[in-house]
Amino acid sequence: MVDTGLIEKICSKDKLAISRTITKIELANSNSIEILKELHKKTGKSYRIGITGPPGAGKSSLTNQLTKLYRKKGFTVGIIAVDPTSPFTGGALLGDRVRMSEIGNDAGVFIRSMATRGSLGGLSSKTQDAADVLDAAGFDFIIFETVGVGQSELDIVKIADTTIVVLVPESGDSIQAMKAGLMEIADIFVLNKSDRPGADNVMTSLKTMIYLKDHTTEDWLPAIIKTIAPENIGIDELAGEIDKHKNFLTANNLFEKKRSEHSKLRVKEIVEELIKDELWNTKRLIELESEIKKVVAGKYSPYQIAEDLINNYKNSLTD
Repeated sequence: MVDTGLIEKICSKDKLAISRTITKIELANSNSIEILKELHKKTGKSYRIGITGPPGAGKSSLTNQLTKLYRKKGFTVGIIAVDPTSPFTGGALLGDRVRMSEIGNDAGVFIRSMATRGSLGGLSSKTQDAADVLDAAGFDFIIFETVGVGQSELDIVKIADTTIVVLVPESGDSIQAMKAGLMEIADIFVLNKSDRPGADNVMTSLKTMIYLKDHTTEDWLPAIIKTIAPENIGIDELAGEIDKHKNFLTANNLFEKKRSEHSKLRVKEIVEELIKDELWNTKRLIELESEIKKVVAGKYSPYQIAEDLINNYKNSLTD
């Protein structure tokens, strides 16, 4: 049974209840799935923004200023900052989250650092679950800030309604190299620290790349917003462009379509995780350990062992 008192506390933005619930989710507490099932009925109202880009681009400063702007407008904001996993504790390396201490004390803001925990995409597999908790709690906006290392940026497009890619003037030489991945997922480009030398060259490169991309007159073309986050320059324009993109999705019936695609991917991932947990029970791990010697000795192919394990699993379902 789910504690109805806990659900009520979450829905009233009780930060302690929210924090403890997310911790239960991260630790895969036995009751966490039932809590998520109950909370899901109350989700769907928050607008989800992904902020990503290379390390040092100023993502945290941008998140900080954007959150302050939303608060001035009366909106509430939940922030999920995805950090690298500590090799010693398995927890998040908080890094520059201290910059958000000012907004962290605001009753209308909730900040949570989550570890990637080895997720190949850089986003914790529990990130969306945590977002659902914040959604059910009634936060108007949920901002995901990714770690910005390797391919971690790319998974953000699977969970965000609007994806913002943050670059700096120093990114100029590497824009073409980014093109196949990071540059393709942006709904909005932010050129942060735009007072630095090279900003105009990056603007030209971005504009060229955007307009050379195959598109029709009905497609959304990413805008490029110049910002200087510490000085709060360009933040109003960024918020306006986010709103513009949201309206575009709604007007063109793309919002529900995008959410449906996200949900489909999520269900697939959950199914794969559940099957993996069921497959690798103690009995099959022992079986794998005994058979692996044949692989090392060259008697069996790893594919043969894998097929045998899968067949044994299928047979167990009919027993």
